[in-house]
Amino acid sequence: MIMNGAGNRFAVFDARERPRFELTPERVEAISKPGSSTMGPKGADQVIVMRTPKAQGADVFMEIWNQKGFEVDACGNATRCIAWLVLRESDKEEVIVETNDGLLRCRVPKGMEVGDMQVAVNMGPPKLEWDQVPLKEPMHTHHIDVKVGPIDNPVLSNPGAVSMGNPHCVFFVEDFERARPDKIGPMIEFHPLFPEQANIGFARVDAPDKMRLKVWERGVGMTLACGTGACAAVVAAVRQKRGSRKMEVEVDGGTLFIEWREADDHVIMTGPVELEQEAVV
Repeated sequence: MIMNGAGNRFAVFDARERPRFELTPERVEAISKPGSSTMGPKGADQVIVMRTPKAQGADVFMEIWNQKGFEVDACGNATRCIAWLVLRESDKEEVIVETNDGLLRCRVPKGMEVGDMQVAVNMGPPKLEWDQVPLKEPMHTHHIDVKVGPIDNPVLSNPGAVSMGNPHCVFFVEDFERARPDKIGPMIEFHPLFPEQANIGFARVDAPDKMRLKVWERGVGMTLACGTGACAAVVAAVRQKRGSRKMEVEVDGGTLFIEWREADDHVIMTGPVELEQEAVV
């Protein structure tokens, strides 16, 4: 199948009844490449494999590969897509998607029905300690010591660091043209402070409850949407007193609604899914 979540595009393989189905980094790269016979001119941001769950109570296990052929632990937009498929086939209102980072509870948003093209995902609590992100050395993660440009007049500085199952570094900007996400993103992705590389967010807060976001995704590049990136950006905005705990996040591919609940510290992401092609790929 070919699906996307707010423009974040995925090749989806259902291997729940094919236990011998395996991917190699070379095959992932071939599938993802723009112009491939599988994905067409747009290519894929990630390749997803649905497998029989390992954990008791889970409905499906989601295996996630980025387009460079590396397996990763989390992808918020893909979680919505896989949850939508399982919600539709089971006719349930809530399912649990298992990932390498843990269990994610997904449900039909309030006021909607099974089959509607929106899904809400409980992404769990953000990881905020330096060794959870992870960073190379101990420091507070509200603001981390990463600067771009002259020391006395940096173009970007004081980003927040957050893990939503994968590491994020979030800069707050006023002007995307000056920030140059497509140029600065790949520079910071490999910054020595991030031993596992990092997804680099560029967030412009337009109102306490509204944000415009662009993300350079590690191993992928600029994406139309990054679900975990939107969650991380809202968490970082709250910690830096730039935004509220409920924010509408506009990305290049659509709009995500993020709530960082104070009661239990969990982050809830609600957003769209699209089934582009249902035939087996």
